[in-house]
Amino acid sequence: QVQLVESGGGLVQAGGSLRLSCAASGLTFRNYDMSWFRQAPGKEREFVAAINWVNSIDYAVSVKGRFTISRDNAKNTVYLQMNSLKSEDTAVYYCRAKRETATTMVYDYWGQGTQVTVSS
Repeated sequence: QVQLVESGGGLVQAGGSLRLSCAASGLTFRNYDMSWFRQAPGKEREFVAAINWVNSIDYAVSVKGRFTISRDNAKNTVYLQMNSLKSEDTAVYYCRAKRETATTMVYDYWGQGTQVTVSS
């Protein structure tokens, strides 16, 4: 059974920092592309950052230069370091693990989310 468990969310003042973690179990973590998404109240879920299985990284324009994604395959964990937080970063943050095989099978898992609230 695959589980993705996010942690590290909370309440922080604008300009502050938080580090989110997502611990994965039940899958071969090193083979998965890992990403973070977020969903603010009344808005659609949006992409934040991704790190694939060969450590290629991508960021949404809105967080580039402020957020850093990383992974530790030995700990089956992906991180999101968030600096210079703004009120518009307030959202529930979700971790995603995705893998597409050579035979086009797609394995796609989501965590339950962790709340990040930035007060101005």
